[in-house]
Amino acid sequence: MAGFVFYDTETTGLKFGWDQIVHFAAIRTDENLNEVSRFEARCRLQPHTIPHPAALLTNRLPISRLTDHDLPTHYGMICAIREQLLAWSPAIILGYNSMRFDEEMLRHALFQSLFPAYLTSNHGNSRTDVLNLALAAAALPPHCLNVPLNESGRPTFRLERLAAANGLNAREAHDAMSDAETALTLARIVRDRSVDVWQRFVRFSKKATLADFVVAEDAFVLTEFFGNDAYHRAVTCIGSIPDNVNGRFCLDLSDDPDGWAVMNDDTLRLAIARKGSPVRRIAVNAAPAVAALWEAPEAMLGGLEIDLLEARGRRIRDDVELSARIVQAYTAGWQPRTPSLHPEDQLYFGGFPLPPDESRMQEFHAASWAGRARIAEEFDDARLVAFGRRLVHVEHRSALDEAARLHSDLALADRLLNDAGGGLTLGLALAAVDEMCTTGTPDPQGLLLSYRDWLIQRTERVEEFLQRRRQGGVA
Repeated sequence: MAGFVFYDTETTGLKFGWDQIVHFAAIRTDENLNEVSRFEARCRLQPHTIPHPAALLTNRLPISRLTDHDLPTHYGMICAIREQLLAWSPAIILGYNSMRFDEEMLRHALFQSLFPAYLTSNHGNSRTDVLNLALAAAALPPHCLNVPLNESGRPTFRLERLAAANGLNAREAHDAMSDAETALTLARIVRDRSVDVWQRFVRFSKKATLADFVVAEDAFVLTEFFGNDAYHRAVTCIGSIPDNVNGRFCLDLSDDPDGWAVMNDDTLRLAIARKGSPVRRIAVNAAPAVAALWEAPEAMLGGLEIDLLEARGRRIRDDVELSARIVQAYTAGWQPRTPSLHPEDQLYFGGFPLPPDESRMQEFHAASWAGRARIAEEFDDARLVAFGRRLVHVEHRSALDEAARLHSDLALADRLLNDAGGGLTLGLALAAVDEMCTTGTPDPQGLLLSYRDWLIQRTERVEEFLQRRRQGGVA
């Protein structure tokens, strides 16, 4: 086995495609979770990115640090991250809540830097999530993690609280390296306390293994988590999700399949397309929590015998027409999503770059900045044109001709001042700061006031630039 890479990020906010990574940290281990090496990188703020004040407070980041020009640019940091992850490949790449957050931030950062977005799924890598491991370890025998309760008496899986409940003293919560260290230590705890839970977690981190499993098994247990509570179902796979190569439909086997078979289409639709539907969706590339029936305790099987569940699974799978009717009933009301007009929102729209553009992406990184300005105009994919132009404008503005410079300057000013349904603007950020100050949000370091001053000064500079343009001046 190739080993693991535990990683974490700090970001300017939560909006994929619009916020940015400002701190990345990763720890490489061998297959026995012994540390081999570590990597850390920071960068300064991109000109078009306005941090959310809540992110500054959470990560204890003063705006002066994010605008420190001694730090690398975002593009420089992403290049370094990519180089390190490729050097560590193949590996199982994971973090705490990484599938839902850090992975998405990294994909968008790579794509907007004109690199292939899916590094953690390619080059022999697989990906999974320590949060999924923690949820499974708490829910499945031998229940080997202590789960703390929040102020409302509900289980909480916040990393710092879960670590403390299991005897760990996190060095500094919401620091990328500290959180990567804590995720690694939690993984070691689960491995030491329950070899079965750990081995199942590692096994199903591999997309191909999981895809084969859900097809080969007549029935298996799917564990889903809602509000940190675990819900177990014996299910069988009944088909693929349209336009999603990694998506699968599974059917809850609690009910006798013969009951579905005798329903007419309208009745079937009412029974299937509802809240708490017996049809469950999984992504084989997202490491869902699954287990073979024989591995699951009786409590997870809903009081039904394994032989009966397997027979129900075979009954459904053998009746291709019934499976198709159930899928049709479930998807009948689905409407196609309208793509955003913003390239930042189009990672999952427009498909993968075609081979000619893939070659241009490689040429872009090898070229001079003047050459990159030229290549940015040659992409067939409009997303890559937009990102290429922006990279040149941010990294080496002088490589653009006067008209292109002015166009990019005006586009940046418009983005910073005018809310077009994309990223945070200067005005929206200032309003958020004022609201947090008014409501008494704790700010012992004075981060909000210094950020407020910066927002006002930046707004004034942008407005002065626009005023000069209106008066016919040169920027």
